[in-house]
Amino acid sequence: MAKVVECPECGCEIEVADDVLQGEILECPDCAVELEVVSVEPLAVELAPEEEEDWGE
Repeated sequence: MAKVVECPECGCEIEVADDVLQGEILECPDCAVELEVVSVEPLAVELAPEEEEDWGE
């Protein structure tokens, strides 16, 4: 049975697989924002941090 979590950006309910892992990145099917799973029990997501450009430093 899939778990459901609410997108913090648009409020869409997102079905998440039971075997989701902390740190996994999901995409909201409505607004396409990337979400990071910050907790599995209880299930919680936050906006994923944007990747910084790597200028070869």
